[in-house]
Amino acid sequence: MTKADLVNNIADKTGLEKKAVLAVIEELMVEIKDSLTADENVYLRGFGTFAVRKRAQKAARNITKNTTVIIPAHKAPSFKPAKVFAEALQK
Repeated sequence: MTKADLVNNIADKTGLEKKAVLAVIEELMVEIKDSLTADENVYLRGFGTFAVRKRAQKAARNITKNTTVIIPAHKAPSFKPAKVFAEALQK
C-alpha cells in the first residue's frame, strides 16, 4: 500500500477531503521523525512503538575487495508492534 492508497482509503471511509487526510498523514510522519531525531520514542497505544535503537560498532566484510570494513556505532529507527497488533497478524 502506498501513501496515496492510504489517503484514498481513509478519505473514502471518513468522508473527509483527500487534501485534509494527506495533510494529517504528512504531519504525522513529520512528528514521528522529529521525535525520533530528538531521541524520543513514539507510543501509539494499540498499534505499536517507534523507537531509536543504538547499534554498536562492528566489523564487516567488503566481499568485492575481500577487506574488513568497520561500521561505526550509529542509531537506527525501529518499530515494535503492540501485542494486539502482533496477535492480529497471526490470525
